Amino acid sequence: MILEFKVHDPDEEKTLEDTANAALKQIAEKNYDKEILKMGIPEENIYHYGFAFEGKKVLIL
Repeated sequence: MILEFKVHDPDEEKTLEDTANAALKQIAEKNYDKEILKMGIPEENIYHYGFAFEGKKVLIL
């Protein structure tokens, strides 16, 4: 599992969902899978989760 956590910044993203999507985008752009794939873990067994927080509100994609 690859987890990326982001705090919602209304100046950067409109919604909490946009922030969670930005977290998923960061996982892809920074190639976080690279080391896990080197260990022989199949790509289909790697799960990506983007967490967005705004106060007590949480969204997970």
